Amino acid sequence: MNKPLRRIAIFCGLLVLTLLLRDNWLQYVKADSLASDTKNRRVNITRYATPRGNIIVDGKAITGSVETSGDYKFKRTWSNGAMWAPVTGYSSQAFGANQLEKLEDGILSGNDDRLFFRNTLDMITGKEKEGGSVVTTLNAAAQKAAYQGLGSKKGAVAAIEPSTGKILALVSTPSYDPSKFAGSSDADAEAWNKVQKKNDADDPMLNRALRETYPPGSTFKVVTAAAALENGEVSGVDEKTQTPDPFPLPQSTSKLTNEHGDCENATLRYALMVSCNTVFAKMADNVGNEKMIAQAEKFGFNETELDTPVRAAKSTFPEDNRPQNALDGIGQGSNAATPLQMAMVASAVANDGKLMKPYMVDQLKAPNLDTLETTEPQQLSQAVSSKTAQALQEMMETVVNDPQGTGGKAKIDGVTVGGKTGTAQHGFKNSEKPYAWFISYAKLSDGSAPVAVAVVVEDGAADRGDITGGGLAGPIARDVMKAVIDSKK
Repeated sequence: MNKPLRRIAIFCGLLVLTLLLRDNWLQYVKADSLASDTKNRRVNITRYATPRGNIIVDGKAITGSVETSGDYKFKRTWSNGAMWAPVTGYSSQAFGANQLEKLEDGILSGNDDRLFFRNTLDMITGKEKEGGSVVTTLNAAAQKAAYQGLGSKKGAVAAIEPSTGKILALVSTPSYDPSKFAGSSDADAEAWNKVQKKNDADDPMLNRALRETYPPGSTFKVVTAAAALENGEVSGVDEKTQTPDPFPLPQSTSKLTNEHGDCENATLRYALMVSCNTVFAKMADNVGNEKMIAQAEKFGFNETELDTPVRAAKSTFPEDNRPQNALDGIGQGSNAATPLQMAMVASAVANDGKLMKPYMVDQLKAPNLDTLETTEPQQLSQAVSSKTAQALQEMMETVVNDPQGTGGKAKIDGVTVGGKTGTAQHGFKNSEKPYAWFISYAKLSDGSAPVAVAVVVEDGAADRGDITGGGLAGPIARDVMKAVIDSKK
């Protein structure tokens, strides 16, 4: 072969080799990323060619699929989407997915590796691929009570079963209807744009129950009381605390006062009942910042990876100087909490000090209803001793049952209710309307505690003087607790 032909042959050989290498790179190395690329239209056409599996509450589907006329044959539907969006999230042909719809997409779309053999068999037999189902821990009656209780108010509710950590209700308002942008039309795009924060200052897509942190206000006094009891700052709930009124903040010229009650030298029980700022600020100072952090962390504060499986924002109790630590003790310093976190506090108290990991997915099921995975309850910590938990229960029940207590509106006939109100300052020098908080639990005659609840209300429409945890948030917590109890009868 002459030299020019040899060069051409070598060049052509190199081209073929390069083509083979590129082909193998695309088919094997890049296969997964190309298959999941949102720009791969063929993949999306296949993805939406069959109905999506469902999310289940109380044995009933709260989601579905409907046939469309476009290239994408099926799109997602929801039953009462705005009420369930904080649980399910959205699934959209144009805008992707979030929360359970995204985290459990493999099961719902039928693409999970655990469904491989079933999908292979269906392909051989010509049966269309089906998605599996996600069975939640949610209680439909409790979710409805929370959603209706918040109504047009901005806020959130989280309810937990103390003995297991099962999330029974998770509501955030204002909410959004994910079905309005589940497709890929111009109308879907318009609906999507309407609920973006840049176009709606109320940010309806923010999951306030899991992803928003607030100053916890006086609800945090339960944690401070726990720290005082656990560290021997008081020997009992009816021991006088030797607290002046007003209380001079340490290393400061400022003096802390109380809005109501006779708080000078008050007992811990009385101080929690009428919510004495002075007593709990002094207790936090006595315990010290290091031990206050340790106690808060036993309740779940400062946890960066709390997955339900949707990840919750970190609730914080920081390293602080003495005056700030004292203010942290009454929930008005640098500490901040999600509604889920404060439900965890009430839950641990009700469960004799054991804090269970909150979760909202009970089981994952195959299309034929075979169980693929079951979530087992998991203890996160022993937040306080059983003795301290019982003392906290006594105090929280006094808050609800004593005529002087701030939580009377949470009473339920025939049920023992413990609670704590909170009215948290908001804005620079409390310039904004405060947040109304209520945390609580319900105990039955057999001693079991089926539910613990946290409610926060950001009610910008209310008169400032009418915003109290007991007045705004307490009745919502009561209705959620009653809904759980009634559903078990």
